[in-house]
This record gives sequence, structure tokens and C-alpha cells, in this order.
Amino acid sequence: MQPLGLTRAQWSILAILSKQEGLSQSHISARLEIEKSTAGRLIDQVEKSGWIERRRVAGDRRAWGIHLTDRARQLLAQVETIIRCSRTEMLHGLSTEQQEQLSKILTTVKSNLAAALELDRSESPAPDSAEGTI
Repeated sequence: MQPLGLTRAQWSILAILSKQEGLSQSHISARLEIEKSTAGRLIDQVEKSGWIERRRVAGDRRAWGIHLTDRARQLLAQVETIIRCSRTEMLHGLSTEQQEQLSKILTTVKSNLAAALELDRSESPAPDSAEGTI
């Protein structure tokens, strides 16, 4: 994505919105599994690049939905072509069954990593705790 001027994180926001526009910053941060403030900074960067725009949510003065711009839709069409070519190169020589098995394995690995990170967070003392202080 670098030749298109996108970081992986920025691309992730566009990919999420390509499936469901109008999400809030909170929903995007949850899908990316990052803090809301981090998502906010990323959204600001992507908005400054002209790929997304914030729009008020009807019926809620405080809420903003994030939407793709026409510029982003054109970019997504280019990216889709790049992804198809890359996927073909990466999976060359693998049968359909092997591709499905690989997908299942990678999904399991991702779930295991997410669970391990969650366990680490729950076992770590809170930053304010007195543990380890004199």
C-alpha cells in the first residue's frame, strides 16, 4: 500500500469502512482492537488525506459517523486489483483445500494471540496500583 501513500493502519480503516460506512470512532477502534484515542489519531490522518469524512449521525448531536469519500472509492478499486494479484502470487501452488486449511490455521493463531494478550492485560497490575512501590 506504500506506493499508494497508505500505511497499513490507514488502509485498515478504509477496509473496515468499505464493508460498513458510517461507523463511529468507537466501533472502528473496537474492530481494529486499538484504543479509541489511537483510532482517533488514525482517523484524523486519513481524513486529512481526503479519503474519509466525518458526518453527523441523524438524531444524535454528539455522534459522528465516518464515511468514505469518492477519492477513497477510486483508491479501493486500485487496491482490490493489487490484493487479487498479491493473493494469487502468495497462494500459487496451493490447492483449494490447502488454502482453506491455511485460513483456518491462521484464524486459530490470531485467536490464540488475542487470548494471550487479553490474559497478559488481566494479570498485569494496574498502573496506579501500589504493587512494586516502596
